[in-house]
Amino acid sequence: MRGLGALALLLAVSDLGSGCRGGESARLPAPEPLGGILTRDPELAEWTRSAEEHRLQIVLGWLEEDGSGRSVLRQSAYRAGAEYFYPASSIKLFAAIAALERLAELAGETGLELGPDTPLVYHPLFDGESLEEADPSHLAGGTITARHEIRKLFLVSDNEAFNRLYELTGQDGLAASLERAGLGGARLVHRLEEARSPEENRQAPRIDLVGAGFTHTLPERTAPPLVAAPAVAGLRVGRAFLAGGERVEEPMDFAGKNRMSLVDLQRGLCKLVRPDADCGPGGAFRLRPVDRAFVVDLMARFPRESGDPVYDPAEYPDAWGKFLLPGITRVVPAERVRIHNKIGRAYGFSTENAWIVDAGSGRGFFLAATIYTNRDGVLNDDRYEYETEAAGFFTHLGEAAAEWFWGAPGAQPKNR
Repeated sequence: MRGLGALALLLAVSDLGSGCRGGESARLPAPEPLGGILTRDPELAEWTRSAEEHRLQIVLGWLEEDGSGRSVLRQSAYRAGAEYFYPASSIKLFAAIAALERLAELAGETGLELGPDTPLVYHPLFDGESLEEADPSHLAGGTITARHEIRKLFLVSDNEAFNRLYELTGQDGLAASLERAGLGGARLVHRLEEARSPEENRQAPRIDLVGAGFTHTLPERTAPPLVAAPAVAGLRVGRAFLAGGERVEEPMDFAGKNRMSLVDLQRGLCKLVRPDADCGPGGAFRLRPVDRAFVVDLMARFPRESGDPVYDPAEYPDAWGKFLLPGITRVVPAERVRIHNKIGRAYGFSTENAWIVDAGSGRGFFLAATIYTNRDGVLNDDRYEYETEAAGFFTHLGEAAAEWFWGAPGAQPKNR
């Protein structure tokens, strides 16, 4: 079986689709097993009482065999799609995938030896930019390569790395990759930490791919406009925001910002890490096995484990990019767990999208969640309760999910 018929959806508050809905359903409890996870921990139960204020959404996923012996993703959701949330860096995963797909495609089209280690030269596109052909953090050669940008993207969530991959694929190339994988409801339409107009975000610079004895050039181009995104609930966030040093006394409008549902974030991760399974509608990513293995392995790495580039573990401790880790390790030792994930954090939103695996058995489960913490209601003031509130939520969620999966400390994991 393929597609939606094979995907067992345990409905909590939505149809688990790409759109967002609000209303009375947003206050319904989650189905099992997620309902038990949320109610067993008093801290999590307290968070559910203010779920709408914090735009709280959670999706738990696991794999089960269907009648034919094929593994199928099953999902239990709490408030999934109830309103908009800003996914921030959690979407960087899909830029990495699209860039590797694009390089493989170019190699096939040209017959040239192009790949993730091919040096890239970025030509200036906007006023004030200059030629970019070197990366001092790349200790093995000092060049800009897709492999090195992907390392930085996952290890420390580097925004410039995402922007370079975004320009390599083009806005339309990224959209096409998502569409092929059945994730077409996503809208990844802008660079990060770089203010550009919608028109500018459709533009990509000239990029030279420099190989042994050849240079292949991708000319400067402008992608055609994407189909307009549908209206969703909750696109206006907060009560005020700062812009150009001035305070604007109205909610911030996210209509033109990146968006991707929590359900699709999890389905996309499933399609990457378990291409053998039925992870929902759509096809597979067009990744070479070696490229897929590179990304899957890298997602589980800590910054301290990287030799190129090198990061200070004091600045980037293990839990820096793995929000669920502190809670999970309350239940099982850290060496027993591998967390393949991508977090996002901006504008008061904290998002985690993870595949948590028992290192001994290889069995695991998926957990995605997002929470908004912004007590003063002002955006762009850098006063968000990331550490005092969001971190605690993810710790308790990780602990409760680990207890569900592993049971008592030291127990064997469930047959997921």
